[in-house]
Amino acid sequence: MLIRVEIPVDAAGINKLLRKAFSSDAEAELVNHLREDGLITLGIVATDDYGGVIGYAAFSPVMVNGEDRQWVGLAPLAVAEKYRGKGLGKALVYEGLDALNEFGYAAVAVLGDPAYYGALGFKTSAEYGLHCKWPDTASAFQIYPLAEESLQGISGLVEYSAPFDRF
Repeated sequence: MLIRVEIPVDAAGINKLLRKAFSSDAEAELVNHLREDGLITLGIVATDDYGGVIGYAAFSPVMVNGEDRQWVGLAPLAVAEKYRGKGLGKALVYEGLDALNEFGYAAVAVLGDPAYYGALGFKTSAEYGLHCKWPDTASAFQIYPLAEESLQGISGLVEYSAPFDRF
């Protein structure tokens, strides 16, 4: 298995993985729209010994109170069924966090299972005075600061890019 930054040839495998990993095609369509709009800041793939995509994590820009603060959102995260429960999702997230930190990004937002992402170091956004526009998501909306000062003096609305509004 290899974990690396996605390259153009991975697009078909990512699309296939996302369509199988989720109950609808929404995540696959989201990634297609993000890619078409040039909004994938970072894509991390895991491939099997034959080069097939077995895991994927996408990171795209988010705004804080309408300002670009060098934050990104993590969505989607997918692992092929055969490889679930073996730490691959965690490895994809950590690889992404390390790369984003090296590139100078400040924080990562995610809307997902608090127990899963909490174990990876994400904190409930409300702890920082942050929220997203989707109702009833307070416990699932979480933040991972990549730099100590990235959350100082910041509170308010974290907004995902336009393709997220389509789904």
